[in-house]
Amino acid sequence: MRSLGQNPTEAELQDMINEVDQDGNGTIDFQEFIGLMARKMKDTDSEAELLEAFKVFDKDGNGFISAEELRHVMTNLGEKLTDEEVNEMIREADQDGDGQVDYSEFVKMMLSK
Repeated sequence: MRSLGQNPTEAELQDMINEVDQDGNGTIDFQEFIGLMARKMKDTDSEAELLEAFKVFDKDGNGFISAEELRHVMTNLGEKLTDEEVNEMIREADQDGDGQVDYSEFVKMMLSK
């Protein structure tokens, strides 16, 4: 979250996890994380913050989030995902079917949650 310009205290972070932890396992999965970040981004929803969030995922700076980049970020967040899970996440956001997520698709995904 700090990479996305958010600086919650430990207590605030735990409150956020509790708020979105739908299965009650004490951790948040990718869908819960996207829901949380979408709410936080709607609160701030500035173009600059959305762009910074996109850059966290777009490691090579080519303007697209690939499956490998998504897997890398999720692994850093403690999420161990199968190839199929990563590909499904890309498919959910990938509106033009090119196999990756561009900035406009990312913004639509973040603001639609």
